[in-house]
Amino acid sequence: MKLLSFLAIILISFTGFSQNISGVAYYESKTTVDMDNFGNREMSEDMKRQIAERMKNYLEKTFILTFNGNESIYKEEEKLETGGGRGGFAMMMGSFSAGKQYKNLKNNQILEEREFFGKEFLINDTLTNLDWQITKESKQIGQYLAIKATAVKPIDENDFSMARRRNRDRNRDNTNEEENEGEKVADTTKTEPADPFDEIEIPKTIEVTAWFTPQIPVGNGPGEYAGLPGLILELNAHRTTLLCSKIILNPKEADKIVAPTKGKEVTREEYNEIVKEKMDEMRENFRGRGGRGGGGRRFGG
Repeated sequence: MKLLSFLAIILISFTGFSQNISGVAYYESKTTVDMDNFGNREMSEDMKRQIAERMKNYLEKTFILTFNGNESIYKEEEKLETGGGRGGFAMMMGSFSAGKQYKNLKNNQILEEREFFGKEFLINDTLTNLDWQITKESKQIGQYLAIKATAVKPIDENDFSMARRRNRDRNRDNTNEEENEGEKVADTTKTEPADPFDEIEIPKTIEVTAWFTPQIPVGNGPGEYAGLPGLILELNAHRTTLLCSKIILNPKEADKIVAPTKGKEVTREEYNEIVKEKMDEMRENFRGRGGRGGGGRRFGG
């Protein structure tokens, strides 16, 4: 009852307070990597461990959210490259690198800088208004009381940050063992090189869990997430957790919140079509070379 009463009071005064608040929040990103079903039987455990360590180093990042009552800029903290270069996994993920992300809650707008295979885009889209379900669960995050909320988020079919190995999750959830066994037998009879794109799938939806604090009454959060009566301090989506490690409220000096303009402006639908065309081209190149990959025409447009 105390929690509900506290939340009710905060909600009543939410709009007035949020207009006068500004701040900077730092988020640490952690992504789990399931190596049990990674690679093939010939890959040693030591090799899997080395790959997992490289992926972990690439996926662990710090992000900065600069916000006021209605606007925000979210970006990755710049760090010096350390060892190993940008080969393999890092190079592939770098082909889908994101830049600054601007949100305007009042206008329901989001602008995202994206670099895709060396070409820069600026995605102009509306915010995805998730149907948040606020629960009665709460916990302490630093000095703030945080309340749990959940939502189901639809996923773009070309969002490869959400990619998972196809057989892993299907076999884990499928109760028909005979069907799974049949799939395994069928796989062993293949004579053509496996298409790596057939090994992954992108879920249609994921469940998102957010922990927000009414003590900072701004409806903002990391990434594209927003719409709760308080700043999101922790967010769990798919295999990634974003945890706020530091908050500076009403700083004397902070980066100005300016909407980005870098890149060719496209809608979300237009960008997804560009990605789809490129990925279809890569599949065709892979198949045409008997699974050796490489080649193909250069990405233009």
